[in-house]
Amino acid sequence: MHRLAKLLGITIALGVAPGCTSVYYDALEQVGIEKRHILADRVEEGSEDQEEAQEQFQTTFDAFQALTHYDGGDLESVYRELAGEFEDCEQQAATVRERIASIEKVASDLFAEWEMELVQISDAGLRSRSRANLKRTRRSYGSLISAMKRASSRMDPVLTAFRDRVLYLKHNLNASAIASLEGDLGEIETDVGRLIAEMNKAIAEADQFLEDFEG
Repeated sequence: MHRLAKLLGITIALGVAPGCTSVYYDALEQVGIEKRHILADRVEEGSEDQEEAQEQFQTTFDAFQALTHYDGGDLESVYRELAGEFEDCEQQAATVRERIASIEKVASDLFAEWEMELVQISDAGLRSRSRANLKRTRRSYGSLISAMKRASSRMDPVLTAFRDRVLYLKHNLNASAIASLEGDLGEIETDVGRLIAEMNKAIAEADQFLEDFEG
């Protein structure tokens, strides 16, 4: 079972909704789960979301590409399949964005707590080492969240291009309209390639962050 599933199972058992942030944190801390564990979970989930988004964007592009090779059959059925792939793409993009926001929230809370707890360490040497670790973690996190946001921003032009063509086909569902889309695919393919490349970078950053954070 994935670690996040375990966290959710605990909070459900305790009757706590993750949206109630302070109560959520308190409930998890009662069973030994700290903010650093939650952050690691969300980063891991964020990496998985990026992988799933990559697959869905590529699948949707492939559906457009396949449509331009249409050589007869039920046009309405083909359109519905394409529209369904686009809807899945929008949902996956929303999941990626929501995950990034959840990572930012727990990271902000963790770093604020860390700062406040530093002053409680009376040993100057230990306090200095903990402060240095906080600085390294923030730097690593900064690289991670920047990579995730860059990848997220790359979704927008692709989604716009997909949406435009789905709506165009909705209004002009005929063989000539489908044929007219073929010339547009090169630019879209380039944008999809850039998106996948940025997501690969974000996934690599997530792996590095987790290695440093949990190492």
